[in-house]
Amino acid sequence: MSKPRVAVVFGGRNSEHAVSLMGAGSVLEAIDRDKYEVIPIGIAQDGRWVLAAGDQRFQIEGGELPEVDSSGAALALPSGDSSLVAYDPGSIPVELGSVDVVFPVMHGAFAEDGTIQGLLEMAGVRYVGSGVLASAVGMDKAYMKTVMAAAGLPIGPYLVVRDRDWRLDRDRVVKEAEDLGWPVFVKPARAGSSQGISKAHDRASLEAAVDLAREHDPKVLIEAAIVGREIECAVLESLGDEPAAASQPGEVKVEGGQDFFDFEAKYYPDQMSLTVPADLPAEVAEQLRAMAVQAFESLECEGLSRVDFFYTPDGKLVFNEINTMPGFTSLSVAPQLWAASGLTYPQLVDRLVQLALRRSPGLR
Repeated sequence: MSKPRVAVVFGGRNSEHAVSLMGAGSVLEAIDRDKYEVIPIGIAQDGRWVLAAGDQRFQIEGGELPEVDSSGAALALPSGDSSLVAYDPGSIPVELGSVDVVFPVMHGAFAEDGTIQGLLEMAGVRYVGSGVLASAVGMDKAYMKTVMAAAGLPIGPYLVVRDRDWRLDRDRVVKEAEDLGWPVFVKPARAGSSQGISKAHDRASLEAAVDLAREHDPKVLIEAAIVGREIECAVLESLGDEPAAASQPGEVKVEGGQDFFDFEAKYYPDQMSLTVPADLPAEVAEQLRAMAVQAFESLECEGLSRVDFFYTPDGKLVFNEINTMPGFTSLSVAPQLWAASGLTYPQLVDRLVQLALRRSPGLR
């Protein structure tokens, strides 16, 4: 019998392009080639789909971020057909055969936000991770908070700033931000990996922070600062009919001198530490794990998610956000949480592929 064909897709047209490549490099290294036929596919910054070059770089080298090498053969995935077609100008298209599962190791806009999921649904291809709605809502922090609040999860005070608000009614936005109390955190509503996030202490720094966030997304979130420890928990869908399972919670600490958990703290060496299990009272740890599963199920997630909380000095848990496709290098938080919970990185990769293989394309 032929082995299932798994297309590992990475890159994309957004500011998390390099983060995607780092995760894909780990997946390509860990996936069982005796069990699966693997096709590495890059999406270049201009949106071109290409077969990955043999010398494609996936890691940060000399401080330089990796980028998809777009010199490979261009690819197309016809709608309603799970087969890949390679083509180049002036040449005859080449049929590369069908794909059983796509593993989109992708983050940010035009990737993790339901767009690639919708494309794959239209093509009738199974894929790893959450579907269109969960991916879209999980990516948009404003709607994510609305859903989580409706589900009964505790969230902190925040303000949504849309493009028209900032252009035409800036004074009102600043006043409402001031009412949250200084400092505040300003972030793009639909971005991740701490791209475009700033901490603001006054009007001047707030305006600069909003302008920076708007370089990534015209829709911006301003959040009241929550004093507390950052605790994260990974959730994994069951292979059977059992409820989703939560990992051991872990505490993330910034070690590189940054003021908060920014891009460098997440992806450069020796900038953060993760303690698993987090030093929490047993009842708090169980409550946090239950809340993580509640968030996963409230959004109707599939596959894997990472759910982030703050644990305040007065013993309360505050929901921060859910990531439907969290950072996925072998050293990223979600895989480390599962490794500490008894599931190695290669086993986690295999579980996600198996979950996708069991999924029926279309409405579920």
